Amino acid sequence: MAYLYEEPSRTFSEYLLIPGYSSIECVPANVSLKTPLVKFKKGEEPSITLNIPMSSAIMQSVSGEEMAKALSREGGISFIYGSQPIDAQCAMVARVKAFKAGFVPSDSNLRAEDTLLDLIALKEKKGHSTIAVTEDGSSSGTLLGVVSSRDWRPSRTSLDTPINQIMTPFANLVYAREGITLSEANDIIWEHKLNSLPIVDEKNRLKYFVFRKDYDCHKDNPDELLDEKKRYRVGAGINTRDFKERVPALVHSGADVLCIDSSEGYSEWQRLTLSWIKEQYGDQVKVGAGNVVDREGFLFLAESGADFVKVGIGGGSICITRETKGIGRGQATALLEVAKARDEYFKEKGVYIPICSDGGIVLDYHMTIALAMGADFLMLGRYFARFDESPTEKVNVKGSYMKEYWGEGSSRARNWQRYDLGGDGKLSFVEGVDSYVPYAGPLKDNLNLSLSKIKSTMCNCGALSISELQQKARLTVVSSTSIIEGGAHDVLLKDSQDSVKK
Repeated sequence: MAYLYEEPSRTFSEYLLIPGYSSIECVPANVSLKTPLVKFKKGEEPSITLNIPMSSAIMQSVSGEEMAKALSREGGISFIYGSQPIDAQCAMVARVKAFKAGFVPSDSNLRAEDTLLDLIALKEKKGHSTIAVTEDGSSSGTLLGVVSSRDWRPSRTSLDTPINQIMTPFANLVYAREGITLSEANDIIWEHKLNSLPIVDEKNRLKYFVFRKDYDCHKDNPDELLDEKKRYRVGAGINTRDFKERVPALVHSGADVLCIDSSEGYSEWQRLTLSWIKEQYGDQVKVGAGNVVDREGFLFLAESGADFVKVGIGGGSICITRETKGIGRGQATALLEVAKARDEYFKEKGVYIPICSDGGIVLDYHMTIALAMGADFLMLGRYFARFDESPTEKVNVKGSYMKEYWGEGSSRARNWQRYDLGGDGKLSFVEGVDSYVPYAGPLKDNLNLSLSKIKSTMCNCGALSISELQQKARLTVVSSTSIIEGGAHDVLLKDSQDSVKK
């Protein structure tokens, strides 16, 4: 007969943290959320460390290039979705890597013979007030001049006026050569009281702009996740079908870390994929694997060469794998077992393999519960899909603004590679839904609020780091009645319109 687990499969909502002693040092400002992204040996440091324990899910409706930039700016990382052509995914990765911190490629460009009407149309489309004029109108053409809003007045300049009559010509520009540091570029901006500084190569071809406004941006984002060249770090999803073509292309595009995007990771397909990558690149290319929900699955991927392991099957808000196929496990139970296996593996082998909790996060406090249970970082889909930076449209649904959100196993995404079991190249049945989530505004404001809650709760537990939280955390199972008790109850809420009317 089948093996039957005696304990029920539990979710994050079934647990609470018990407060611990908080010393005078336990204030949110002293909390560090740094956490390893990839495996490392005992006594060594990981090659990539996240500044916050957050990653965005490998999904069409979540992780595009704007999300990658925004999340890296805050200290986390995005995994650009792989359910698209290889060249399209690589182009996204390359654009994120080209967005060197402070050095911005120009995506608003005109030719000298274009008119003010063209300028206005481009400004309305892109929203930029500083526009480069290049010989061929491209972002890397020979720079002929720059035109900004102070160079023309709509009421006094004819719409058919050529751009070369209103632009500041190259001969009159203050510019810098490629290779200059960001600090040096900012010094020039402040010395000459500029709003922007074009960066050109030895042939005067445009490379980047450095903007005065970005100086304040960097000061406001001290946790930016940057590589050794001061570029944003970005991840990319891969599958177990075309990895021999996709991986080299992504590596060439500059992806910092890869992750096998699969609904179930305890498979020979993942072992073959990991083995090939490690044979070709050794430890130079970092790749995560998953998803698994138990000790055996973790050990399998650890021995197969995974640099981190994702935990979770069927817990996502748009995932219907459990009700479709009857497989999966409560996210809390899965995470606790895998974390224990991770710690035992580290003790025995001297190699620490980070685990990523993927799915099951409904409320902000679930994030802290997941970290306390042993997750090194979290992968979130619905959470990030709500923000301006996600790739989906903001739509009005019955008077409320929403963002579209669909699963990779839905009929819309049709990411059959994610559910591949070596059969035909198609999605036989759906394992995800197409939905809406409430629009929440910009990522930064919402993420800062969530991180503040995590830090505050860690202080309540007497912990100033994630590793300390995992050592000190005490968890208790709660009853269904106590879950109700934990929310507002037996009162008439003032912010309820219905209550006010009554």
